[in-house]
Amino acid sequence: MGKSRTKRFRRPQFSPTGDCQAEAAAANGTEPEEDDGPAAELLEKLQHPSAEVRECACAGLARLVQQRPVLPGLARRDAVRRLGPLLLDASLAVRETAAGALRNLSACGGFEVCDDMVTKDIMTPLVALLKECSTGLDSNEMSPQKKRDQNRNSIEHIANEAVNVLWNICECSSRAVSVFNKEGCLEIVLKYLSRFSTNVDLAISVAYCLQTVTEDNPELLKSFSTPALHVLESAMLSPVSSMEYLLLKTLMAGTIWNLKDIIPSKSQAEIINAILKILSEVLETDAGKTVVQMKEAETQRIKTTAETEDTLQNANGDDLMEDDEMEEIPHRRKVRRKTFISDLLPPTDKELREAIALLTAQQTALEIIVNMCCSEDPTDDEWEELSSSDESDAFMENSLSECGGQLLSPLCLSHEVHTALTHHLLPKKIFDKTAFPNSVAVDVCSRSPTWKPLIRKMNTIQCRALVCLQSLVSLLDVDHLGGPAALQTLAQHLSQLLFSQPDFTKHVDFLEAISSALRALLQTMASKNIPQCMTPDQLMTLCTAGVHSSNVGVRVNAVSILGITGSVLAKEDGTLDTLKTIGYFLLEVATKDPCLVVAGEALDALFDVFADGKEAERASVQIKLLSTLKEFQPVFKMKIRKEGRTKYSPDQLCVLDNVKMNLRRFVAYQETVEKRLTT
Repeated sequence: MGKSRTKRFRRPQFSPTGDCQAEAAAANGTEPEEDDGPAAELLEKLQHPSAEVRECACAGLARLVQQRPVLPGLARRDAVRRLGPLLLDASLAVRETAAGALRNLSACGGFEVCDDMVTKDIMTPLVALLKECSTGLDSNEMSPQKKRDQNRNSIEHIANEAVNVLWNICECSSRAVSVFNKEGCLEIVLKYLSRFSTNVDLAISVAYCLQTVTEDNPELLKSFSTPALHVLESAMLSPVSSMEYLLLKTLMAGTIWNLKDIIPSKSQAEIINAILKILSEVLETDAGKTVVQMKEAETQRIKTTAETEDTLQNANGDDLMEDDEMEEIPHRRKVRRKTFISDLLPPTDKELREAIALLTAQQTALEIIVNMCCSEDPTDDEWEELSSSDESDAFMENSLSECGGQLLSPLCLSHEVHTALTHHLLPKKIFDKTAFPNSVAVDVCSRSPTWKPLIRKMNTIQCRALVCLQSLVSLLDVDHLGGPAALQTLAQHLSQLLFSQPDFTKHVDFLEAISSALRALLQTMASKNIPQCMTPDQLMTLCTAGVHSSNVGVRVNAVSILGITGSVLAKEDGTLDTLKTIGYFLLEVATKDPCLVVAGEALDALFDVFADGKEAERASVQIKLLSTLKEFQPVFKMKIRKEGRTKYSPDQLCVLDNVKMNLRRFVAYQETVEKRLTT
């Protein structure tokens, strides 16, 4: 309660072949049968003597596990224990597809499935595979050039899938992280990372994994030697400027921030400056314009390729364009030789991959900045967040979501972070990202099925920027934010963003992010006696919509905003009617919201609004504040006693106990007010 707090980010679950398709399958009438027919058949084929059959079965499972309804059936049939040994299959192709199936299973299954995978000892064959890939890459250097290139590509593809499985499982299971520590996985993945100049995809997967396992893991931090830190530094400072390398450097910046406790104090300012310089460069890019340019480049490339192929075909005849000879490759598969012009060009999704990499880098950069605004106490749980449903990436335990609140440890910024943030003009760049996505980019993406998912990514960046803005407003001095006039301009900007969307209540992520930013901004303005720019009608519109949201964070923000506004109005003349409206509103929420977190925040807001001021005292009597609170007091105590231990964390219960104690004191205070005004 009190100051707004930023929630900790968790990364979205990812699969190599697309998002989990349960909803789409249900909509198309293709949901799996009750008898697990396809799953049973594919699992049986995993034991087939033919490597090609085993490979096809793994590929089929990789697609099937994206349909959530099949997961319980796969668990019953012990899919993990059947797939695990195939990670060490004699066929490299089987290894790769088995790892891909496990990657999708761990991504789509979430925490429960990943924990079950650890229970079923998937880490043993997975670690063995990672070690074999590492050894294979070393021994492969002694082979002839052509064979070396073929083997390296196969081994690196397998390693990439395996690292993604490792990342997914470590994200969800502390036991998996313990295995990572004990089995020396750090040395293995750092070897993979050192190949960043030739395989950026593998390096990015390693970077994601490292960012996860270095979070709140002091045991692992001891394993980072000077050469290991040099590998991270080399990747972070890579001179390559492609979008994929921007993403790699951003992820490396997040990992190195996690390692700040082992960096010598004399170097910390330099490291923080280097991290924020990279994040600043990432955010400087206009993502909307880049998306449009990439889409245009893709369209032009495809057109040019088609025209070139047509020209050559017409000039030379079909025989020169296609060779009907088939050449054998390992695992007895046959492919047509690469004689088409298009086969010699980059993959058709090159521009799409670059655009996605940029958007992901910007989202990650914003999340890292939020997490750099840290608390010294990493154990405080998020008061406002009752679930871990956020789609985003998980970083540091001591992120902003774990700090703050009137009754908890205050938020803080180190001097180095504070200085570097303002030096790199990050407040301005973050402010720019809070605008709605480029309308041209949205239109271009909406007309292409493969590009359409980027619209959601652009919206997510806006929401992350709003959360980041909340952090900066809460933590930086007013002067570093541009002074009182800049804060008033910011308030107008946020109001315009909010009320320019007539259906803003339907966009829950946006509503939570912007209400959090407004809450922090209004709190800062109130504490510095800076006049607010939102009208009472606008505030009531926002708060009325907010308290009817299904999202607890939005409801908490709504009542807190009213509490902040009301406490300012209570000190002014001529505000009686507005204070009465606010009072009725907060009483309604406090007594009727089913969530004790929201009810407690509403009570806290009432304490702030009616704590002082002649207008507040008159309003409290006229709305019968005392009698309503006295009637509600035993109900609130009973709810805490009945629901507290089953629905809320120990830290939330501690805060609720403080609210209960403050309620008793506030009732006593109101009794003296009412007695004085009625005599």
